[in-house]
Amino acid sequence: MKDRRSGEHWAGRLYMREISLRITRRLVTTKVTPNQLTYVMTVAGVLAAPALLVPGIPGALLGVVAVQLYLLFDCVDGEVARWKKQYSLGGVYLDRVAAYLCDAAVLVGFGLRAADLWGPGRIDWLWAFLGTLAALGAILIKAETDLVGVARHQGGLPPVKESASEPRSSGMALARRAAGALKFHRLILGIEASLVILVVAVLDTVRDDFFFSRLAVAVMAGIALLQTVLHLVSILASSRLK
Repeated sequence: MKDRRSGEHWAGRLYMREISLRITRRLVTTKVTPNQLTYVMTVAGVLAAPALLVPGIPGALLGVVAVQLYLLFDCVDGEVARWKKQYSLGGVYLDRVAAYLCDAAVLVGFGLRAADLWGPGRIDWLWAFLGTLAALGAILIKAETDLVGVARHQGGLPPVKESASEPRSSGMALARRAAGALKFHRLILGIEASLVILVVAVLDTVRDDFFFSRLAVAVMAGIALLQTVLHLVSILASSRLK
């Protein structure tokens, strides 16, 4: 699994597979099903939103814990499925829904956190809006990728090959490689975003305001909007729909 460079998250390769395999070893002898674990994974990801509403560094830490639990069970459910040979389209579908919900929960929770819901002053809903906008962009990016499979299936075409993702235009291919090298789009993924939130929570505590959180929310919203457009153009310029 660690060798899946395009399908395995860096955190899975770095440490989470080492943890998940130890839990999977115990679960494969029980009646627990992969889909049940996927439900647990989904709940863990969604809980990141209310966790981030807890003020200060404790809330940011709770958000990181929730997302790490999501990642843990994301590894475990697949490992149990492969060991028990319990595969289902329902499981694949639930896994994708969980990925959508986790990313959205982190970004919406971050926006509400930056709005300072529990402060003595006026709630600034602009930041909640920007957090929600970032969440919408994160969902749309995943949807753009998933809809390639839907379009190919409805057109009677086989699943897309990895080589088809390369844009036909040399200029577009260069831009895609540059964006992939910078990896700025990862800032709106749940795992990376939760770590950024923890860092800015520490900085905000030192500064005693929400300056860094609000700056990060604005940056994430901008990245989400830009990446939504660029990803759509990249798909249309590639051979994925051919």
